[in-house]
Amino acid sequence: MNYTKTAGEKSTVKLTINFSKEEWDKALNEAYLKSRGKFSVPGFRKGKAPKPVIENYYGKGAFYEEAFNYLYYTNYFSILEKEKANFTAVGEPDLGVDEIKEGEGVTLTAVVPVKPDVEIEKYTGLKIRKFEYNVTDADVDGEVEKLLSRKATDVEVTDRACKNGDRVNLDFSGSVDGEKFAGGTAEGYDLVLGSGSFIAGFEEQVVGMNIGDEKDITVTFPENYQADNLRGKQAVFALKLNSITGKILPELTDEFVKANAGVDTVEEYKVKTRARLERRAADESRDKTESSIVDEVCKYAKVEIPDAMIENEIDAIARDFSQRLSYQGIKLEDYVEYMGQTMAEFRAQFNTQAHTRVLSQLVVEKIVKLEKFTAEDSEVEAKIAEQAASVEKSVEDYKKGMDPRQLDYIKNDIIITKLFDFLTANNEMYVEDEKKEEVAKEKKSAPKKTAKKSTAKKEEPKE
Repeated sequence: MNYTKTAGEKSTVKLTINFSKEEWDKALNEAYLKSRGKFSVPGFRKGKAPKPVIENYYGKGAFYEEAFNYLYYTNYFSILEKEKANFTAVGEPDLGVDEIKEGEGVTLTAVVPVKPDVEIEKYTGLKIRKFEYNVTDADVDGEVEKLLSRKATDVEVTDRACKNGDRVNLDFSGSVDGEKFAGGTAEGYDLVLGSGSFIAGFEEQVVGMNIGDEKDITVTFPENYQADNLRGKQAVFALKLNSITGKILPELTDEFVKANAGVDTVEEYKVKTRARLERRAADESRDKTESSIVDEVCKYAKVEIPDAMIENEIDAIARDFSQRLSYQGIKLEDYVEYMGQTMAEFRAQFNTQAHTRVLSQLVVEKIVKLEKFTAEDSEVEAKIAEQAASVEKSVEDYKKGMDPRQLDYIKNDIIITKLFDFLTANNEMYVEDEKKEEVAKEKKSAPKKTAKKSTAKKEEPKE
């Protein structure tokens, strides 16, 4: 067997694989031995007819397909191993037969989708947004409220309108252009106001209703809503409020936090809560800043991503989606049917997300390669020692319980940390005032005032 390789379109490599007469004859014989039981020939028990007899009865090509498969599976992966320094396959090849010569050999082709090389115009000297999230006293107070709320006593409310924090019981029926849609109708539905469980604008319009009130509210589905038929559509929900359940919060005392938070005093609880929030804020700041850096660098990247990589990423997104549904006892197939979609339509909505994720990964890998970032043995050992100390184990004992994959994760973490330290240091990072930015967005989206009386409908809240 010998082969040649040529670059193909859209990040593919075409392998042209030539097999000699002896190799082809062996493949045909292997195919005969494997599949002869499928053929019935008059005068012979099934599976007992000689190879020439079967070929004469069913045609010369009776064993061709099985022989092609044999040649593929016994040679293709060894070729990939030999070529791993030159390209990496990222999906199944498109197989074909180039030529079969009677009494000679056979030539097969395999068009292989491969990991593409990325051209990055520049990845330093850019102006990139940095995210910084600070913890305020209000944030700490909010966590206190959550703790108190979890231990609150429910109480039926009959003498006032509902407000945020209340649990209300509703009947509702939603329609778009006068037609009801799947999932838009329910009776006796419990909803905690302010939880953000429903589409933006829904809960806000329930606030202020009294028991027995009925009203129609209008909301607009976001443009990225999962059901294609509802994206960007305006919906009207007919509501009836059946009941209101409020909460009586316990008093925040040392005795309360000792019993419910594992600390001795309210002050200690607040100090620990702030520290936890600050760790979370630091993680979120880092994650969003790293995403911001990659997003900006990707604007300067050129690459032809093969369809196989996008499909593989959609597979991963769909698996994650299915896993999250399973926690609620829902099968993905049932969810897709309930949303009125085909599986192809469900997958298609993740195309952009998958492309972004694949491009980001390719860009990161390219810069790591260009800058030659590695994880030194001393750095790996230091990280292992740090992790061992965090669980109060000796390094030796910790290593004994390590999964082999954990070592790869540690190395990758060290490399990625070096990458973002480098990109942060070599680009102009700026912090945006999020409050000013939000005000600017509101001004931009606000309807312009006119001298004459406006007949436009009130703008609906956007998600």
